[in-house]
Amino acid sequence: MSNLVKATDFPSFRSMMEDFWNTDGFFSKPIFSKTSLPPVNIRDTKDYYELTLAAPGYKKDDFKIAIEDGMISISAEHKSEKKEEKENYTRHEFHQEEFTRVFSLPENVTEDAIKAKYQDGILQIELKKTAKSPSNKKTVQVS
Repeated sequence: MSNLVKATDFPSFRSMMEDFWNTDGFFSKPIFSKTSLPPVNIRDTKDYYELTLAAPGYKKDDFKIAIEDGMISISAEHKSEKKEEKENYTRHEFHQEEFTRVFSLPENVTEDAIKAKYQDGILQIELKKTAKSPSNKKTVQVS
C-alpha cells in the first residue's frame, strides 16, 4: 500500500502577498484553507490489510469507495449550513468539506471481498488477501 503526503494547510508567502495587494479580493478570500487530507493508518495482518481513515463529522452516506485498475479511491463530501446572527445583520455561511484519497492495491487483495464501515468518525476498510498460490520458481540460464 502506498502512503500519500498530507498537503499543508498554510498558504505560501507569495500567495498571501498577492492576496494582500489585490484589494478587490482580499476580504473575500480566506487566508487559511480548510482543505486537508484525513490521516490514514494501514495495517498488514495475516489475512487482510486494514485501512483506517480518521474523518469525523461525516455520515456514512457521504463516502464513496471505488475500485478500478488496481487502485482504491476513497472520497467524501459533506455540506452544512451555519447561520449566525449579529446585531443588525444576519450572516449565512455555507460550509463544504471534501477529500479524495487514492491508494494502489497490492496484487494479493481480493477485490470482491472488501468491507467498509464508518463509526465514531473512523472509516475502516478491510481488504482481504487472496490465498497464497504455490510458488512457480523458475531458473534462468545465463548465456
